[in-house]
Amino acid sequence: MKSHRQKSNPLHARPAPRPPSKRRLWIFRLAALLLPLGLLAALELALRLAGYGYDTGFFHRLRIGNEDYFVQNDDFSFRFFPPENARSPGPIRMPVHKAPGTFRIFIFGESAAMGDPEPAFGAYRYLEMLLREKYPGTNFEIVNVAFTAINSHVIVPIARECAKHDGDLWIVYMGNNEMVGPFGAATVFGRQAPPLPYVRLVTAIQRTRTGQLITELSRKLGRGAKSTSWGGMQMFLQNQIAPDSPLKKTVYRNFQKNLDDIVRAGLGSGAKVLLNTVAVNLKDCPPFASLSNSNLPPAGRAEFDTLYSEGCQDEGQGNFAAAAQLLEQAAKLDPQNAGLQFRWGQCLLAQTNFAAAREHFQSACDDDALPFRADSRINAGIRAERKKISNDNLILFDAAAALASNNPAHLCGQETFYEHVHFDFDGSYRLGLAWAEQIEPLLPRNPNAWAAQAACEQVLGLSDWHRALILEQMAGRMQQPPLNSQPDNARRMENLQERISQLHRRMNAEDAAMTTKNFLKQLERAPEDYLLRENFALFLQATGNGPEAVAEWRRVHDLIPQDFLACYQIGRMVGGLGQWREAESSLRQAVKIRPSLTAGWIELGNALASQEKFEAALASYSTALKQQPQDWQTLFRRGRVLAKLNRHAEAMENYRGAIRLNPANWEPHFELGGELDAANQLDAARNEFSEAARLNPTNARTHFNYGVLLAKQNRLDEAQREFEETLRLEPAYSKAREYLAQIQMLKKRAP
Repeated sequence: MKSHRQKSNPLHARPAPRPPSKRRLWIFRLAALLLPLGLLAALELALRLAGYGYDTGFFHRLRIGNEDYFVQNDDFSFRFFPPENARSPGPIRMPVHKAPGTFRIFIFGESAAMGDPEPAFGAYRYLEMLLREKYPGTNFEIVNVAFTAINSHVIVPIARECAKHDGDLWIVYMGNNEMVGPFGAATVFGRQAPPLPYVRLVTAIQRTRTGQLITELSRKLGRGAKSTSWGGMQMFLQNQIAPDSPLKKTVYRNFQKNLDDIVRAGLGSGAKVLLNTVAVNLKDCPPFASLSNSNLPPAGRAEFDTLYSEGCQDEGQGNFAAAAQLLEQAAKLDPQNAGLQFRWGQCLLAQTNFAAAREHFQSACDDDALPFRADSRINAGIRAERKKISNDNLILFDAAAALASNNPAHLCGQETFYEHVHFDFDGSYRLGLAWAEQIEPLLPRNPNAWAAQAACEQVLGLSDWHRALILEQMAGRMQQPPLNSQPDNARRMENLQERISQLHRRMNAEDAAMTTKNFLKQLERAPEDYLLRENFALFLQATGNGPEAVAEWRRVHDLIPQDFLACYQIGRMVGGLGQWREAESSLRQAVKIRPSLTAGWIELGNALASQEKFEAALASYSTALKQQPQDWQTLFRRGRVLAKLNRHAEAMENYRGAIRLNPANWEPHFELGGELDAANQLDAARNEFSEAARLNPTNARTHFNYGVLLAKQNRLDEAQREFEETLRLEPAYSKAREYLAQIQMLKKRAP
């Protein structure tokens, strides 16, 4: 039986739909493109209206007094660093409208160019004083846009922004942080040594609020809520890099392109560019880490170890020729061992073979597994830039060679640097003078000599008090990794301590009076020099003139209200005078300007706790601990606040945490003992009071509380000894005398 359903006939099939016209297809494609772009634009607008994100410009515009200035944007570096590790430039106060006759100089670079450890006495400040003294009729405006931990990736956008601001001269002194800074081969701040297009894309995306949101979410998902603040050079200890790592080649390529962009931005702005090679401590700074040749077979490794050990032994005994021969043999087995190259250089230097010594010291720097110094490839790239660009406005200055020219070996060392790259006072003056001599041909002819170093330091307000403070700061750094593990660190520390002692021996009331007189004289000449005023305020603090120091810090704040330091110092000092409400106000302003200021959160917590604002104090201490979780003192302070809030279990946990971090301090033991006593855990309390008394035997109240606890446990003989010790230390302590009498009476009544 046939079906009524007919088979389909292609000839009778429905006609296929007509394809869309080219116009309609174009409209569909455009809509597909515009829809996500529109959504992104809407999200960007919403985020901006909600106040989310940060400004990515380097400068802010701010009205100070009756004039508009460009000041630093502390949030600028968030594109390159996690917020908790972000670095910020020093205070900047650049008039929006450049006055006629002003010679404006921009300083580009990292911490060495900034003037670390104390920018007020950095090379650029010596340069400023040299120019001011020799050319009193010219207004020199030096704008230092360098800051710590950055590298050429960060400097490129700074340079492009500075190109808009009428610079007459750019001084470029950079290269130390290429390997360890953002996107470097040994960085801790993100991806290591990516290609330059990736860097440019990532940092460009983060100029948008949407990009900033994506970055923040990815960081949180990547590491949870944990965040810690800046930890200095020791942050990089686990990021050692082999001398022949291919990542280093990427860094060199990126540096060359970034340098080219920076130089061309300066030349394109109409400024002259003074491009410097970078000087580092080759002679007196051993490498921070050495990596051995992993391809050596066991027999070769054993031979190397023997030769190296014997060479070091001969060097230690002063047998430099023999040591050099042994080290040369060892180098054939492991030629890129940075430690070996450094010791070999020392042996050759001792034999006055200067040329060979320089070669091996440079190899030690180039092969350092923790590359915190500009190496020979970086300096070669800087020299090559002058060959690439034929422009009379580009001046190449071999600062590395110039600074090394003051000794027969032509090697920079401890006569120039504190440690690896940061200039001491003499080094800063010499670099500032070298820059001044390079600038001189650009200025009207003046036959007068440049000011001597002592004259510059008088104008800068550099006193023995400042020298001691800076050297003490450097001594603190020398005790931290990786500086403290360098072979010569003990000798370096001894030298620093001796210099500090000599300075303290010179400090007296007469010198303080003369220093005060000099500051007043210099401030009369330059009343708006905020760095000079900061120096004066620090001097007043150091000499115990608290109220006058506060007044000077207020003047600093009036000149640079955007900067956190004056607010912090005012808050800290008025708190010390018991003016807690004012302290709170100033410290709140300081941490608002610089949220990563851990010391500011701690001081704010102290001010709040002193006003019995315990909940707010707890929040402030907790913020500080998120930034520095290993700070035992903040844990201890938080414990005391928790106790005031009757959160005793949490208080005890904080005290125990403080003890774990610093078991040698008596205070957490003492407070924990009190908490345990209140909780009737008498044996545990006795142990804590006993430890507090052992650690702090000269404190009468510690012995008293320990005695009370012993008396509660009916350990009368021990309690009597503690009360007797209390009275020996504090004879007028009536409560101790009363308790001692009671103990003696109880002992008499005892059978």
